Amino acid sequence: MPKIMIVEDERILAADLEDRLGAMGYSVCAKASSGEHAIELAIENKPDLILMDIHLEGQMDGIQAARIIKDSGEFPVVYLTAFADQGILDRAKVTEPFGYLIKPFQLRELHSTIEMALYKADMDRKLKETNRELKEALAKVKQLSGLLPICANCKKIRDSQDYWHQVETYIAAHSEADFSHSICPDCMKTLYPEIYEARLKKANPSTAM
Repeated sequence: MPKIMIVEDERILAADLEDRLGAMGYSVCAKASSGEHAIELAIENKPDLILMDIHLEGQMDGIQAARIIKDSGEFPVVYLTAFADQGILDRAKVTEPFGYLIKPFQLRELHSTIEMALYKADMDRKLKETNRELKEALAKVKQLSGLLPICANCKKIRDSQDYWHQVETYIAAHSEADFSHSICPDCMKTLYPEIYEARLKKANPSTAM
C-alpha cells in the first residue's frame, strides 16, 4: 500500500484529504502543517508521495520545503494550491514536481494525479537503478586501443613504461578476456611433426594411401 504524506496547514482540509486517501486505498504515514515540520517527517517516514500545499504556516512555503526535501532524498511531490498564479507555477516547476492540483479538486482528479505520480516515480527509480548498474558495468570494462608495440620475434608487448610483457599477460591486464592455451597447426607441424602427421592422417584417411 503506497504511503502518502500530507502537508496542509488547514486542519479540516488535511483531515478531509486523509479520509479521501483512505477511501482510495492509500496509507497516510504523516501529516504536517509547516514546511519545517514537513522536512523532518519526510526524512523520518520516507513516503512514496508527498501532497504538498504551497501556502503554509511558518517561515517556509511548500515550494521551499519541497526543494530541501528533494535535496535530502527521492520523495516525489504533488503540489496543492488554490492559486494558479504564473509566478508560483514558475517557482514550483524548478523543483520538478510530479503533479499540480488546483483546489478545489474532484476525487477522480486526485486519484488519477496520485496514480500517475506514483507510476512516474517508480519508473524514475527503475531508470536510475538501470543507469547505476550500467555505469558500474562500464567501469569494469577495460578496452585496448591505439598502437601496441609488439616484438617481431617473441611477440611480447611493450607498455607505456617501456616494459615488455607476454601477450596474454598484457591483454589480461587491459581487458576482460580470459585465456586457455592450445597450439596452432603451424607450430605443431614444426615442434611435434609426428603428432601433426598422425592427426592429419586421422582427419584425412585418404592421405595415408
